[in-house]
Amino acid sequence: MARHDEPDPATWWERYGHRLHGEPTRSGERETTVVDDGSVRTAHPQRQGGEWFSDAGPAVGAEPAGRGPTHLRAFDPDSLVRARGPVPDRGWRRILHAASLGRIDPGPSAAQLAAQDRLARVRSHLAGTHRVAVTSLKGGVGKTTVTACLGLALAEHRGDRILALDANPDAGTLADRLTGHSDRTVRDLLDDLAAVDSWTAVSRYTSLAGRLQVLASEQDPAAGEAFTRDEYLRIDAALARYFSVMLTDSGTGMVHSAMAGTLDVADSLVVVGAPTVDGAGRASKTLDWLVAHGHGRLVADAVVVLVGRAAREIDAPALREHFAGRCRAVVEVPHDPHLATGGRIDPGRLRPATREAFLELAASVAEAFPAHVRR
Repeated sequence: MARHDEPDPATWWERYGHRLHGEPTRSGERETTVVDDGSVRTAHPQRQGGEWFSDAGPAVGAEPAGRGPTHLRAFDPDSLVRARGPVPDRGWRRILHAASLGRIDPGPSAAQLAAQDRLARVRSHLAGTHRVAVTSLKGGVGKTTVTACLGLALAEHRGDRILALDANPDAGTLADRLTGHSDRTVRDLLDDLAAVDSWTAVSRYTSLAGRLQVLASEQDPAAGEAFTRDEYLRIDAALARYFSVMLTDSGTGMVHSAMAGTLDVADSLVVVGAPTVDGAGRASKTLDWLVAHGHGRLVADAVVVLVGRAAREIDAPALREHFAGRCRAVVEVPHDPHLATGGRIDPGRLRPATREAFLELAASVAEAFPAHVRR
């Protein structure tokens, strides 16, 4: 039997005092530690990962408290994926990226970055319902075309419900330009309004152009005159429960009753003109009339749309500067042969520059969307 000598009390501290600080010991030895309450605790150290541990805690050289071994840290999925920028989608950059199987990445062009920014603006968060009035004192400048193409652009790139409402009292053509169907009109909806209590009921009175819902105006001019301010407000209150964005194609006059209702509830305004002396003058007079009748806030936040090609005699930069000084934004829509026919609009037949212009218009309108519900 092996003999174990008792430690000499005179030399005990020098030989064994270091164990009170929890330093590692040889395998199989017992470690005696004085704890806070003055008692003595005996621990049997264990070896883990090349280091000694006892029930008193990790030995010197272990991982700092709260960090733990690397393999036990919280799982972060983002750290497993290498960050990659957007893939070029046009021009020589796209060809080079595809030919090199992605090994050579020249990055997106300035045009691609601008397009991505435009889409982000179109998809701005919207709380509640936003009403957009599209108007002009002068007919024939493209007001209905602007309403239709703006609605198509918003509906294509947003996930919420968009409505284009024709409030023209003189047999408007919005539904003809978008769907070709005008058998159910705003007058029919008004007559049955008490029974409209669900989205299914609303959809019986609208037609669909892509993802855009369209509500036609009354096609009988005599009956259309009866569409009053109060009736428009009733229609608006009923539809606002089901749509996020409501575009109203108003008539050419500013004094008819339905127009008064449109302006009463409008959150933003689109004024349509043309890059001609007459067309621009009418658009400017529209702004003057709105300011004079208490709609200065709408004018300051309005978007002016100039449709068509400016003649050489027109100082286009001066025209843009005039409206930019009065409104929030100015958008120029170039001449497009498909739109010039006045027939049903097919977005696939629009020129690229025309599509970009209407997407810019949609982005400018969406910039005014409130992120929080107004109280």
